[in-house]
Amino acid sequence: MSRLLVLICLLVALPTFADAPKTFSAAKKIAWQLYAERPNTFYCDCAFNGNRVDLDSCGYKVRKQQRRAARLEWEHVVPAWVIGHQRQCWQNGGRKNCARNDATFKAAEADLHNLVPSVGEVNGDRSNYALGMLSDKPQHYGTCPMVVNFKAKTAMPPEPARGPSARIYLYMADHYSLRLSTLDRRTYEAWNRQYPVSEWERWRNQKVGCVMGHGNPFVGPIDLSTCGTLKRGRAVTLR
Repeated sequence: MSRLLVLICLLVALPTFADAPKTFSAAKKIAWQLYAERPNTFYCDCAFNGNRVDLDSCGYKVRKQQRRAARLEWEHVVPAWVIGHQRQCWQNGGRKNCARNDATFKAAEADLHNLVPSVGEVNGDRSNYALGMLSDKPQHYGTCPMVVNFKAKTAMPPEPARGPSARIYLYMADHYSLRLSTLDRRTYEAWNRQYPVSEWERWRNQKVGCVMGHGNPFVGPIDLSTCGTLKRGRAVTLR
């Protein structure tokens, strides 16, 4: 068999992957497809259909913004504000300038490992606050145990989201050379130990990894041989 034929056979045998999204807008379009199999929000575990959140499915109580609460939004676990404020581009024109002209920011903003479905009101209330421990009890969102302390500018996710949040933060810090405060790193490393990787998190890591071309190493390895491709903007279901 000729070397050329051997090379062709190897190329045919290799799985093909979609390119990682280049913009936040493109990432959101892909995210809709990735979560179609398990359409539940990250912090409150509310069911959603399209861009509408079923608030009754999770006992969610609107704090203030009825319209936004009913809307599904895609949240950066590590806020774009946090990423951008460590880049010179932000100082020279804010997020828009970074999204246009800074390749590292653009990649981080579009990284699907950092993107989760969220109740719009929770996304707005969390804003660019750090995730951390609080002594506050859940009170704003009905049976959704998300806690946001506006004075302390800190949000405390429910226990099921703490491990995944921590591993996302640790991944983003390592992958994009982001600085974490000593307190934040200690918190996320503690959450990483305290809340082991769940079956849902492994599922998500595999789905996202197939698009990004790599998994989150803090979650675990992925099997790229099972990945399909994205065709015409729609995700092929992973086996």
